Amino acid sequence: MAKIKLIILAVMSTVLSNCSSGNDKFPLDKRYWDPMDYANVTRELTYGYELDEKLPTFSNPETRAIVEKYTDHQNFNVVLEDDQLGLKHRNGVAQDFFARWKDMVNVYRATDRQDNYIYDEEFMKVELFGLDLQLKYFKLGNDAIIEGADDPNSTRIVNAVNSNVNTLIANYNLFLDEINDENSFSDKGKALLAEGIDVYFSKLIEANPSANYSKMERKIDLMYKKSNSEKIKNSLTKIKALIESKKVQE
Repeated sequence: MAKIKLIILAVMSTVLSNCSSGNDKFPLDKRYWDPMDYANVTRELTYGYELDEKLPTFSNPETRAIVEKYTDHQNFNVVLEDDQLGLKHRNGVAQDFFARWKDMVNVYRATDRQDNYIYDEEFMKVELFGLDLQLKYFKLGNDAIIEGADDPNSTRIVNAVNSNVNTLIANYNLFLDEINDENSFSDKGKALLAEGIDVYFSKLIEANPSANYSKMERKIDLMYKKSNSEKIKNSLTKIKALIESKKVQE
């Protein structure tokens, strides 16, 4: 009996140790992840798995919670959208999240021997995370520039703000480059790509209606000709129409 008790205690100790280890790597008990959590989780996803070992996915019930937490926009929105917090503080947090996201984009980018994305749903969810984050990141940055300026209407400040908006638009154009690899996506991946265009490109244009979208329009035309997905082509058509509608209003 004593031996049985020892064996049971040993097993329980192993289980508790594994749970503790899992919580350290993926702190799912935390309500929101901060940039440091993202740095640690991204490091684990990048270096903590063998080449033949499956990363956390939405389709795996045992690991779904990890990738859901990893791509949850509330982790940054809870701070960046809180007007009770200082602008400098929120801007600093936004910068930290943006730096972490630039590492995140490579985690799920792997392809198989047929050049298909192995984790296209997870990859696109990370991309949408970045599209949403950048809207807040660049807005807070420009707000900080304007707040700290002696004359917010000076040529120097106006040019700095416009330059940041142009960088944001250029970053969004990079997202459209994914259409070049459209055949590497599953139908679900293509649907998420179209969703990103529908949701976040619309927000970009509504927030910056007077910006110069000429390069984006050219990109849309090229990607429309290249795409074979009706969902993606419909999304591109709607975004171009939105851009045109803003020109009429000016």
